[in-house]
Amino acid sequence: MMQATPSGTALAVPGPVPGPGATAPGFSDGADALTGPLGWTSAGRVTESSPATAPDEAAAHSPTVDPLFFSVPRVSTLAGERGLTQASGFYFQRDGRLYLVTSRHVVFDQATRHVPDRLEIELHLDGTNLTRSTGFSIPLYVQGQAVWRQGHDGGGDIDVAVLEIERSKLPASVVIRAFTPAHLVSDFAEVPVGEPLVVVGFPLGFHDAVHHLPVLRYAMVASPYGIRFQGKGYFLTDARTHRGTSGAPVVSRRQQPNPEQQALPWRLLGVHSSRMDMGNRDLLQDESLGLNCVWYADILLRLTADPSRFGPG
Repeated sequence: MMQATPSGTALAVPGPVPGPGATAPGFSDGADALTGPLGWTSAGRVTESSPATAPDEAAAHSPTVDPLFFSVPRVSTLAGERGLTQASGFYFQRDGRLYLVTSRHVVFDQATRHVPDRLEIELHLDGTNLTRSTGFSIPLYVQGQAVWRQGHDGGGDIDVAVLEIERSKLPASVVIRAFTPAHLVSDFAEVPVGEPLVVVGFPLGFHDAVHHLPVLRYAMVASPYGIRFQGKGYFLTDARTHRGTSGAPVVSRRQQPNPEQQALPWRLLGVHSSRMDMGNRDLLQDESLGLNCVWYADILLRLTADPSRFGPG
């Protein structure tokens, strides 16, 4: 079992929280301001998409891919019909409920006046023919109330948000692989400094647009796992990352998965937030640190607890 809880005594609260934005000083990403074509129409539930150039039959029926690729959808933020930004996210399942996890600043960032009213994610419809996909719209507000949950502890706001996905509204043939509490790290000693990690997401919105798959970037643990870096609920990774990666899961492969983990044999260590930089860095003489902030994944246990614990509003 874990010797401590990296997220401290974090509380889950409905968002948004009044006050300044949650982006910590020195973070260089801010909102993932990547505008442009979203790849599908943006009005409500959207129709099945097709690649710009139809692949041949052999390409359409692809070899089996690692289930990790089905756990990370591309996330687009919109205000009405206007596309705002693109980011990353992943699925988390607990007690029969399915959630989308992403960075809090993806759904709301007061500092940059980023206030979308809905998200759209891209869903696979066939585990063999990966060219078949559809968009799925998730509202961020219902009757004027924010529907996502976010965390807060003694170190301040936690840059993680979860939204419940209504399973009944998903297409019958949807292909999803979700992390669960069983995928969280149970012992800090499992993750030594220098441990190789994988960040799965959509840097600058880049992805396999034919097969609708994210890309993987290598990282390694750059601060002691289990220690709250500078008193915050995150640890550091050393990796080359870009805007659009916010909300991506940071994982490592589990060599001996138990039955609960075999469908997705990866450990979920955290949620990538943004790059860390020095405020006094000489932009002409000094390169960026190449370090990133990753919020400990145990916050998801707080954010996906029984909704009745949150009370009204």
